[in-house]
Amino acid sequence: MDISDVFLDLLRHGASEEAFDAAFDDVAEVARARGATAEELDRLRERRAIARQIRERLQRHQKREAELTALFDTANDLIAIRDVDAILAAIVRRARQLLGADLAYLSLNDEAEGASYMRVTDGSVSAEFRALRLPLGTGLLGLVAQRGAPYYTDDYQHDARFIHRDYIDHAVGDEGIRAILGVPLTVEGRVIGALLAGHRSVRAFPRGEVSLLTSFAAHAAVALENARLFQETQAALAELDAANQRISEQAHALELAAGAHDRLTEILLRGGGVGDVAAILGDLLQASLAVYDADGHLVATVDDDEATQGAPDLSPADLAAAAEESRTKGRSVELDRQGRQGRPVYVAAALAGAEHLGTLVLHSGAEPLTPGARRTLERGAVVSALVLLFARAAADAEDRVRGELLTDLLSEAEHSVEALRARARRQGADLDRLGVVAVADVAGDDRHSAARAAARLASELGGLGGEYEGTVVLVAPGQAPRPVGETLSRRLAARLGSQAVTVGVATDPQRRTGPAGVRAAWREARGCLEALHALGRSGEVSDPTGLGLARLLLGHNGPDDLGGFLDDTLGPLVAYDERRGTDLVGTLDAWFAAGGRLAATAQSLHLHANTVSQRLERISRLLGPRWREPDRMLDLQLALRLWRLRSVPR
Repeated sequence: MDISDVFLDLLRHGASEEAFDAAFDDVAEVARARGATAEELDRLRERRAIARQIRERLQRHQKREAELTALFDTANDLIAIRDVDAILAAIVRRARQLLGADLAYLSLNDEAEGASYMRVTDGSVSAEFRALRLPLGTGLLGLVAQRGAPYYTDDYQHDARFIHRDYIDHAVGDEGIRAILGVPLTVEGRVIGALLAGHRSVRAFPRGEVSLLTSFAAHAAVALENARLFQETQAALAELDAANQRISEQAHALELAAGAHDRLTEILLRGGGVGDVAAILGDLLQASLAVYDADGHLVATVDDDEATQGAPDLSPADLAAAAEESRTKGRSVELDRQGRQGRPVYVAAALAGAEHLGTLVLHSGAEPLTPGARRTLERGAVVSALVLLFARAAADAEDRVRGELLTDLLSEAEHSVEALRARARRQGADLDRLGVVAVADVAGDDRHSAARAAARLASELGGLGGEYEGTVVLVAPGQAPRPVGETLSRRLAARLGSQAVTVGVATDPQRRTGPAGVRAAWREARGCLEALHALGRSGEVSDPTGLGLARLLLGHNGPDDLGGFLDDTLGPLVAYDERRGTDLVGTLDAWFAAGGRLAATAQSLHLHANTVSQRLERISRLLGPRWREPDRMLDLQLALRLWRLRSVPR
């Protein structure tokens, strides 16, 4: 029989490689016996090699066909499974079977933690291995789960390509794994985990096994995603009845919302206030409603006797806590604390972005608010925020104009006095009447809010207020500094809920009016503020008279400041002497020089003791009874000393 027929017969029966070798040996022996040449024997060997190649190719095709059939059958099985736990178990079981691996395992990624954790294993004998949780990028599994590409190793423990961790290597060793192949599970370009097959002996992974597991993982990922979507669909269907009920309720809510929208929009269009919003909400919801500003002050209210019967009184702390909860959640909140009749109370924060502008407190009727009614309340809170924001924007614009005028008035830059007077008149202030300047320093980060409060007070007083060079400034009419400073201090403390307000207040020592006088008064008041801080008297209010000598020692002083100190201290005596031609200043100086002894003073002045006594009584009437107190006497003696020095001819 021809050698080709022998090999074809062997191929048809799927003979082993050894059978091909045995057949060749038999045919070659017969050929030699017949006297075959070396060339004929070479041709026989060539035919044997061709037959072997055909055999190997047939085997590869058969194996590929078997793998594809198994993969197809597995994919069909996976698609039919709807339970996520069941499909995960099927994935690892089929993967292990297809590759003939000792074990297979599947991990899922925890993106929040940045790790991949064992979800299902098949063939594992180590509890430590089954509990592994690998940071993305560590180990072979963590690298596959992070990069989304296949990786394999003949011997993991001795493979330096991977980031090893002691606890990972210990778990792998406890399982006895040597060779590992891992491929990613990918859904719509996103890696959700990894599928791995392992052997407990050192071995290589042919390219075909890598392709096979990669293809299987692709089907498995799709099946896994289908199972998840199926479960979500089932859950959605289970909620369908409830959704239909909600739709019915929402239809009514939409009708209520449409009416609320039209009426609330009208308020915005015609420039209404929060009181109008409260009135509409009270009417729509048949409830009582109160609106508070961001500081907890009541700005509008609508009462409904039935709704408010037995309603709780909210303390400022309760109101602030409820408003913060509403702001954090982004919706209205129902208070646990209810009225005596069990009527619910709701709080909704009026927000502009993350800024809290106000709070709405609603006392409902006997029944709790429906979801639609609560949304109407929340919509009213949004409109209230817009109304408050518009009002604040208008006020801020006015404050900005006042602030610019204040800056121009106090700065050393050249400005037309008449232009400044005209701008002040437009703001309701008369520069020729502005004589008192208060400068306040506010602890914490509330300076902007304090500047706005000062501007409001200035508007009430017919002056100017705002922020200048890092302090809060109030310029007011009149010549009585201290009451203005105390008023500003109280107003700021009430506005900020704090007593950490330090105020220096003064008038122009030269009693000038207009911009020059205001600037001089501002310098005096700023010096008082600096002196208060230097003395550690934060939180107090003082004018130059209250500081006395300390103002000269601690302030930034010039000739005008010295003149102001002398005027505040000796001014009444100097003015009296100039009008009457007397010498009360000299008498006081002599009295101090004589140590306060009446007889010695009279002797030094060559006057009768009764005359000196009368002059001292006049000094008491002009300076006030406190001039003999130690701190006041120190100021007077220093003032007399400075007065003498200024009077020395040059």
